[in-house]
Amino acid sequence: MGNIVISGTGVFTPEESITNAELVKSYNAYAKKFNKINKDRIDAGEINLLESSNEEFIFNASGIKKRYVVNKSGILDPDIMHPIIRKRTNDEPSILAEMSIKASRMAMKEANKTPNDIDAVITACSNLERAYPAIAIEVQNLLGINGFAFDMNVACSSATFGIQAASDMIKSGSADCILVVDPEICSGHLNFKDRDCHFIFGDVCTAVILEKQENNLSKNVFEIISTKCITQFSNNIRNNFGFLNSAKETKPIDRDLLFVQEGRKVFKEVVPMVSQLILEHIKDEDIEVEEIRRLWLHQANKSMNDLIGKKVLGRRPDIKEQPNILQDYANTSSAGSIIAFSQFNSDLESGDIGILCSFGAGYSAGNIILKKK
Repeated sequence: MGNIVISGTGVFTPEESITNAELVKSYNAYAKKFNKINKDRIDAGEINLLESSNEEFIFNASGIKKRYVVNKSGILDPDIMHPIIRKRTNDEPSILAEMSIKASRMAMKEANKTPNDIDAVITACSNLERAYPAIAIEVQNLLGINGFAFDMNVACSSATFGIQAASDMIKSGSADCILVVDPEICSGHLNFKDRDCHFIFGDVCTAVILEKQENNLSKNVFEIISTKCITQFSNNIRNNFGFLNSAKETKPIDRDLLFVQEGRKVFKEVVPMVSQLILEHIKDEDIEVEEIRRLWLHQANKSMNDLIGKKVLGRRPDIKEQPNILQDYANTSSAGSIIAFSQFNSDLESGDIGILCSFGAGYSAGNIILKKK
């Protein structure tokens, strides 16, 4: 799949952020109130006592120190515990489109592209705020791009699957230049009342420009050597929220309508799956492990990434080889690997090879082999 390049990236980061200390204080206030109100039921064994959270637990479990969010006040209010986002009219840009525009303009500037240069827009993310019209078509309209646009969702692998789709379309001649945007408001699908996962996610939006190498005008360019995606069904990461909720005998607060995972099972099953994908992919392309200069992995869990890096390289990767942005951004679903790529690629030299890999619910995993031009 030579002669197709990533020529620009953009990362939009919300202004507000929440530290582990702030999150713990909010959760513990909620838990204390819950335990007091439900004391009789807890004593009777009908429901479980809520344990307190703490900063050490969060960092040891994830490697996360803080996260950016679109709204801080609602999340930290023990009586609310979710972001508060103003309802917009249909005549206003949606919040996902607004985030996408900001990230897209950064990517377009880096790639030296105008809206007239772009033929298509793909919005690839875990949680779309509406069924239709597509967020991608709204972004296309707001940027003044001709051509076509569509949304896609492969959970945390959405960005890499979007890159493969864009690469394939450019290769086939459907387009010459494609914008892939990944707006992730993960705080909206997270249960902040759940001690085991209340710290996991943050909000952000990333964007990448893909185009034919012959049309490139950027100074920082990576050729897409090859892409490979795999999926394997699992219920160990799940979110049941959808348009049929109102047709079911259910309540909006039902636990499985938000993010749910079996963390230990995910760790045990995804690490070998992803490691094998990367190793088989580079073997298919006759690339030796020693040639890999950088691993830009999905930013879900530091221990998971460290183990994947060790299995791929045959040793523990150093900080430069496998950059980590979890401590600042937390898990931002599909956007995480793109943030790592955007922030840690300028030091590579011409000919250096890197792996851009994301993985998550599905299970799904997408792997992109890149070479610095």
